[in-house]
Amino acid sequence: MTVRGKGNIIMKLMGYKRENGTFGIRNHLLILPTSVCSSETAQRIAALVPGAVAIPHQHGCCQVGADYLQTVNTLVGFGKNPNVGAVLVVSLGCEGIQPEVVADQIRESKKPVETVIIQECGGTLGCIAKGAEIAAKMARELSVQNKVAFDISELVLGLECGGSDPTSGIAGNPSVGAASDQLIQLGGTSILSETTELIGAEHLVAARCVTKEMGDKLTAMVKRIEDKSKLYGVDLRGTQPTPGNIAGGLTTIEEKSLGCIHKAGQSPVIGVLEYSEAVDPEKHGLYFMDTPGEDIDSITGMVAGGAQIILFTTGRGTPTGSPVAPVIKVTGNPETYAKMTDNIDINAGRVITEGKTPQDIGAEIFDKMVAVANGELTKAEVLGHKEFGIYRIGDTF
Repeated sequence: MTVRGKGNIIMKLMGYKRENGTFGIRNHLLILPTSVCSSETAQRIAALVPGAVAIPHQHGCCQVGADYLQTVNTLVGFGKNPNVGAVLVVSLGCEGIQPEVVADQIRESKKPVETVIIQECGGTLGCIAKGAEIAAKMARELSVQNKVAFDISELVLGLECGGSDPTSGIAGNPSVGAASDQLIQLGGTSILSETTELIGAEHLVAARCVTKEMGDKLTAMVKRIEDKSKLYGVDLRGTQPTPGNIAGGLTTIEEKSLGCIHKAGQSPVIGVLEYSEAVDPEKHGLYFMDTPGEDIDSITGMVAGGAQIILFTTGRGTPTGSPVAPVIKVTGNPETYAKMTDNIDINAGRVITEGKTPQDIGAEIFDKMVAVANGELTKAEVLGHKEFGIYRIGDTF
């Protein structure tokens, strides 16, 4: 398929077709540790194989109930992401999240999946040697895969903001919202995230849900995160818990939320997802996902849910990237763009300084998104930013 972008230039989307019918815009070999105990080994294997990427984390053992399942679902979702061409699961052997639990679910996506177990390889060195041998073979197989044309409706976009200031709500987020609406109009999918940053504006987003039940579910998610914060003696309403946001000029979480929701443009909400839950491949449009306000955990959840690309608005500036999904950074603050040109891809501050409209900048963001989907590297990718974090909802036992 071709799409028309800024200046009516015709652009094709090219990517990697997966056996399950999805399309990746990157072709990563993922080295996936099941627990903190195998994370260092996974990193060492990845370091030996060009193009491999590991996702070290602090989880995977001594977790119970919903917290255990959320970690499993996140790891599985990351492995299933269309930007991942093959997966090597690395396990200690005795941890709570067993390797085949993760590997078997990822195999449902019909991509190559192998496992190595430290305790069965004679220790760290043996596991690194065996893992590197397997990973090298996978990397060679991925290297000969060719890109094919695919419909832009197959794109799933994650929407994130962090380090917000007043320019985020004035320029950055409305511009990203315009780009999101353009993608949805062409049949694509977007995910709005960060439950904490709906507080005070949840009724506005709930009103956009296509059913009352869906709106009620979204509102309940906001109440759930508020109730959780009260267990720690903090009422989020009427406060602003982030020092950077305060320094940037935002006074309350409600004020921040009213700017944050502009990332979702004007499209109706067609689905409400739990953290890391996969979007419905047959149901395209705008979703909301229950994620925390912490940027890296939030992005991880959306990528686990199927997002191949992220639009990240920031007023104060941030270097954040992702291990498998390109992150396009947008700022509404022209001073931040001038100070952090190494990190920021799009200057939406021209809405303020040059009289551009969010629709003008949104068209530029959309064109950048198409270019990145076709292989152009984002600044976060060039700098090697691969931040990864899993949202914990329980204690370690």
